[in-house]
Amino acid sequence: MRGQPLSLKARALQWLAQREHSRVELRRKLLQLARQRAATLAAADDAAQAAAAEVDALLDWLVAQRYLSDTRFVESRVNARASHFGSLRIRQELGQHGATLDAATAERLKASELARARAVWARKYGGVPATQPAERARQMRFLAGRGFAAEVIRQVVRGAPSETDDGL
Repeated sequence: MRGQPLSLKARALQWLAQREHSRVELRRKLLQLARQRAATLAAADDAAQAAAAEVDALLDWLVAQRYLSDTRFVESRVNARASHFGSLRIRQELGQHGATLDAATAERLKASELARARAVWARKYGGVPATQPAERARQMRFLAGRGFAAEVIRQVVRGAPSETDDGL
C-alpha cells in the first residue's frame, strides 16, 4: 500500500538531488504533476491557474535557497556532453531547456572543438581517414549529427594535422 504522495516541494527536491535541472525543465515537470493532482480533486480552470502559481512560487523559493541554478545546470550539461557532442549540439540542447552558454564556456568549447571531434571520430572509426568518398561522406554526416562545426568536420575526416601536432 502506498503512502501519501510527495508534496511538490519534496518531489522537486528529489529531482534536484538526482541531477541538475533547468528552471524551464523543472517547471514543466512540476506543472504536469500539479495539474494531475488538481484534475483528481476538481476539474476547474481555477485549479490549473492555482497550480501554475504554486509551481512558480516554489521555483522562486528553490532559486532563493540555491537548490536550483541555471548556471550549475549549464555547467553540468556541458561537462556531461562535451566529450560526445559539438558546440552546436550543446547549444541546441541548452536552448531546449531555456538556458544559454556564457561567453567563457562558449570560448572554451570552441577552443576544444577540434580535439573533441577527433576523439569522437577516432572512437567510432578507429582514427583511419576514409579513402572512399561515400565513406568520407558517411563519417562527415556522423560528426555533423553530433553537432560539430563544418570546418572542424572537414579537418577531422580529411586527416589534417591538428595545431598541436609537432610532426612527432
